This record gives sequence, structure tokens and C-alpha cells, in this order.
Amino acid sequence: MPYTRRSFMRSLGITGGAGLALGAMSSIGLAPAVASTPRRFQAPAAGDLIGKVKGNHSVVILGGGPSGLCSAYELQKAGYKVTVLEARNRPGGRVWSIRNGTEETDLNGETQTCTFSEGHFYNLGATRIPQNHNTIDYCRELGVELQMFGNQNANTFVNYTGNKPLANQSITYRAAKADTYGYMSELLQKATNQGALDQVLSKEDKEALSSFLTDFGDLSSDGRYVGSSRRGHSAEPGAGLNFGTEIEPFGMSDVIQGGIGRAFSFEFGYDQAMTMMTPVGGMDRIYYKFQDAIGMDNIEFGAEVSGMKNVPEGVSVDYVVDGKTKSITADYAICTIPPHLIKRLNNNLPSDILLALDAAKPSSSGKLGIEYSRRWWETEDRIYGGASNTDRDISQIMFPYDHYNSDRGVVVAYYSSGKRQQAFESLTHRQRLAKAIAEGAEIHGDKYTRDISSSFSGSWRRTKYSESAWASWAGAGDSHGGMATPEYTKLLEPVDRIYFAGDHLSNAIAWQHGAFTSAQDVVTHLHQRVAQTA
Repeated sequence: MPYTRRSFMRSLGITGGAGLALGAMSSIGLAPAVASTPRRFQAPAAGDLIGKVKGNHSVVILGGGPSGLCSAYELQKAGYKVTVLEARNRPGGRVWSIRNGTEETDLNGETQTCTFSEGHFYNLGATRIPQNHNTIDYCRELGVELQMFGNQNANTFVNYTGNKPLANQSITYRAAKADTYGYMSELLQKATNQGALDQVLSKEDKEALSSFLTDFGDLSSDGRYVGSSRRGHSAEPGAGLNFGTEIEPFGMSDVIQGGIGRAFSFEFGYDQAMTMMTPVGGMDRIYYKFQDAIGMDNIEFGAEVSGMKNVPEGVSVDYVVDGKTKSITADYAICTIPPHLIKRLNNNLPSDILLALDAAKPSSSGKLGIEYSRRWWETEDRIYGGASNTDRDISQIMFPYDHYNSDRGVVVAYYSSGKRQQAFESLTHRQRLAKAIAEGAEIHGDKYTRDISSSFSGSWRRTKYSESAWASWAGAGDSHGGMATPEYTKLLEPVDRIYFAGDHLSNAIAWQHGAFTSAQDVVTHLHQRVAQTA
């Protein structure tokens, strides 16, 4: 069948909808030009290829993490034969929920077995979902129940080391914010009143700014910050004449020099602002639902991929299961294996692709969960969810967002990355636990050391089949997206019939959303390619 402009437009309309077809038509003079706007992913459908492409079409997917399972799920909708090869014995990849019975031997050679009480867990991998991420859409589609995740909490603490004012003091976020915003507002109010901003603000502007600052900083009638009920109370207000006792503010100089507001901007981030969500029972619930939808007949766990090559028949993949070597050949392959591990495979990828893969640098991150037999953070500190922040190696202490007011719970005693996580990577679990308890006690006191029932830790650099928490692109700094380095751009294109997918090929690196959008792009392009063979 000859391939004409008309058949090309038909295939675009099939796979991308009328919007994509109209855009392409305008580019070749067959339709009016339209503004280029991002479009939502449109899943391929089984009817797209019927009567247009002969035969069946198979895709082997390397990796059963978010991008791999999403790819398989979406391709099945269009009738593709999919086979997912996953080295682990569970779905989800770096999305990993730790609960009773979890067992893992890390690359240090240490084996841990989780003994948390029934129903208690923590997420060693992804733990929260922003409202704007398509992860929520898949939860809706797959029937995964969601609950609120406390990303911020006014009652948690900041505590920073050093010799500056307020160092090594545990200060609630509400007090730190009240004093920082209060003094900041006072200083800006004074600058405005003294004419420092007259060249940029009109009289009406200054009046409006003054009104805002008075409210924002809770300033007195003469424009000073003298403390606020926003800081909290040493004695809570009660009935009758019990008006409570407000906590006195720190001095302005101490607040400025102490830097107690250094972590405030975290919650301003587009992907960190409340409301955040998380699945009931653990983030891995999403991937067990994907597993159910795809079908166990199409997923092979314990399959460690050893080779991947383009061949005349398509793509040939070698893998090992229970010590036995197997192979599979499919029309196409989607490789979601972490980029720094692909070179270990027996492959025939071009040298420029191997160099591009080298530019994806592995990163360090990890967590340690402690099950306490008493929820002291609730009964004594009135903390329900959220995290305490520090510049110690533990970085933060995350409090559980489930089982409120019960008799026990799992606290994430550290969630650290980069150099701070490297301080834990080579340690045994006992050593990690001891270090985490010692640093946590400096923030939350002696109660942090008592009533410990069990614990479990993990470091992604020391976890087999991952050996990284996420990829950072050489030349992109600490960017988690938004920078198209040459290597990143090169890997967006297939190598013959091998496609690459993963959060590292998205503008939401380290998020499930990034893995899903990458999978959706690959599925769309692969499906268009098949349709265009008509």
C-alpha cells in the first residue's frame, strides 16, 4: 500500500486525535495554523490499528517499575502483546513500601527482615503525590484509594547546629515562621516609612503594602513585631479567665543570624505545596494494581536481564531466571533499566548512545524507619504528620500520616540525600540506627531513644538493580528537569527498535509523574510508528 500524505494524516489522527492531525495538516498547508499547546495524553485504543496494520505487534519491556508497568498497561489497551521482565520479585522498582516480612540483602552483603507490626509500614521510595501529578489520575483509573499526606506541620521542629544564635535549639515551625515573617515585615515596614522605596512605590502602593505587612507579620499598631499568638502557647487558653500564656519571641538579631527560616521555601515548591496525597496502605499499592491490570501471564519476576540487541527480527533480550538463561524476541523493546546500569548488558548500542547513558549520574538517597510502641510525638508534642528539619546527616524526621491516636507507629528517622546520605551508605543497619537515634534525640529529646520495637533501613546506592535514587544529568547541576542536555535529548529518540523510558527522561526527575509521562511519550511514538507502516 503506497504511503501518501492522506494515509500519514490518517495515522496521526488515529494515534493523537484530531488536534495532532490538524497541527500536522497546517504545517503542510492543508489546514489553518493553530496555536501550539500541550495536550493531555490520549491512550492508544485497540481499534486504532484494526484494518490498517496487519499482524500482531509485540513489545518486551525491561523493568517493572513505574515507567515499565505504565508502558505495558497503555500498550495493552491497543492490543499489543507485552512482556515485562523484572529482576525483583515485586512490582514497583524504586517505589518500595517496607512492611512486615519485607526481606532484602543489600550490596554491602547485609540482610534485613522487617518485623513491623501488622498494618504498619513506611515508603522507602516515593512517599507523596502532588495534586497536579498524573499519578493521581492512574490511582483513580486503577482504583487506588488515596489519603492526605502531611507535607508540612506547624508543630514539628527546626534545629540547626553551629555556634550562631538559636543553634541546637528545637523550635517549632510555627514559632520560627512567626518570628521570621514578623521581623521581616517590621523591617520592610520601616524601610517603606523612611522613604527607602519612594522611587518605586506611590503613596497608594505604600499604603497597600503597609496594610499587607501589618497582617502578614502580625505587627503592632506602631509597626513593630512584638510577638504573636501564632508562635503558640506555653499554656493553652482554656475556659473562663484562662487566656493562656503566649511564648515570647526571639530577638530580631538572633532570628536573622540563626537562619531558622532556611527551610521555609520547601513548601513553596510547585511539587511540594499542600495538599499532598498518598495511597492508603503504601505507595506500592499502585503497582500491585498495575500488576493486576496487566496480568501475571505478561510479567516475569526474578528475570535479570543480561543482554539487549537490535536484530533483523526486532529486539532480542536475554535474561536469567533461577540460574537458567532465557531469551525473547519482540518487535520492539522499551528499556526502563536505570541508565547507568544499561552498559553492563550485552548490547549492540552505538557508541554515542553509550556515551549519552554515561551522562546520567547516579545519586544517593535513603531512609530508615523506626517502629515505636508509643506515639510520643502525638501525646507529648502534638505532632500529627509532617517533618522536623535539621542540618544534621539525618536531614529530616518524618512522622506517620496514618493510625492516628493508636498505640504505635513508624517514624522515618532520616530521609537524606547527597553527602548526608553517603554518611549512612557504608554503615551496617545497627550503625545507621544508632546514628539516627543519636541525632534525632538532639532534636526531640530522650524520649526519642525509648520504646523502639523494630527498624529497617535502605540506601538506594546500595540496593541491587537500582544502585541510585534517581539520575542527575551531567551539565544540568541539581536540576530535576527543564534542561535539555545533548545526552538527555539523544536518548529521547529510539535506537532502531529500542526505546528508553524513565523519570530520568522527563521534566519531573525523581517523581512517579516523570516516569509516567516518559512512558506515555514512548507509547505514543511507538504506536504512531506502527500505525504509519500502513
